[in-house]
Amino acid sequence: MSTLRGYLALFLVLSGLLLCDPVQRFVVAPAVRLFPSRRGRILTRWQQALARFILRCFASVGGAHIPKLPRLPADPGTLVIMNHQSVLDIPLVVASMDGSYPLIVTRRRYFRWIPLISHMLRLYQYPEVDPTANTAKARKMLTDLSVVARDAAPPVAIFPEGTRTRDGEIGRFKTRGLRKILSQRSWTIWVLVTDGFWERAKMKHFVGGMGRIDGRIEMLGPFRWEEAEADPREFIAGIRQRMIEVLEKMRAGLPA
Repeated sequence: MSTLRGYLALFLVLSGLLLCDPVQRFVVAPAVRLFPSRRGRILTRWQQALARFILRCFASVGGAHIPKLPRLPADPGTLVIMNHQSVLDIPLVVASMDGSYPLIVTRRRYFRWIPLISHMLRLYQYPEVDPTANTAKARKMLTDLSVVARDAAPPVAIFPEGTRTRDGEIGRFKTRGLRKILSQRSWTIWVLVTDGFWERAKMKHFVGGMGRIDGRIEMLGPFRWEEAEADPREFIAGIRQRMIEVLEKMRAGLPA
């Protein structure tokens, strides 16, 4: 029964993404161009509706436990740092935003071929990164990331581990992008720590074990970064250590 519920939930999500792709291309995107003053409102409502649809399918149909989400402030100059356990991390952070969509630093390969998602990344102008890029391309991506970090009105979100963890622990941070972001302006930083998702990290893992997902999430902050010209490596290390400590408490059943 659990496997059947998993198949059904995954079918609903994938079907929904395929059906929403033309809606996004031929309704949402033109609306953004026709009503530029309403861009933020249109993009926020569309993305949050999709994120909630995905989470609701996995919870109500698939049997996964999706925790009550925090409310992340969406003021300009907000930076969200989150650990990376599964493909659900993106809908989790999107659905947590209070009145805005986040600009999520995303790997370049996701811009290419995924129905709905790849077009969404371009429509929302997400900053892209590519660990395999040559020096010239990597430099250009960092320059583009700097511009987004400096000028963006929506919050910026980043998974500094760079890839999904294999054991649920807080992995080593790839700090180059995060340091570039911190160097552009003052930030109010919120940290999300999740657990319970890592054993079902990818879509292919969901079907048989979706009902065994017991997700948890904690929000930490705000932390203030006001020294754009300072070296942020010690600050970043402190954030990571705090995330490690909170994850240990979550697993021990203690207050974070």
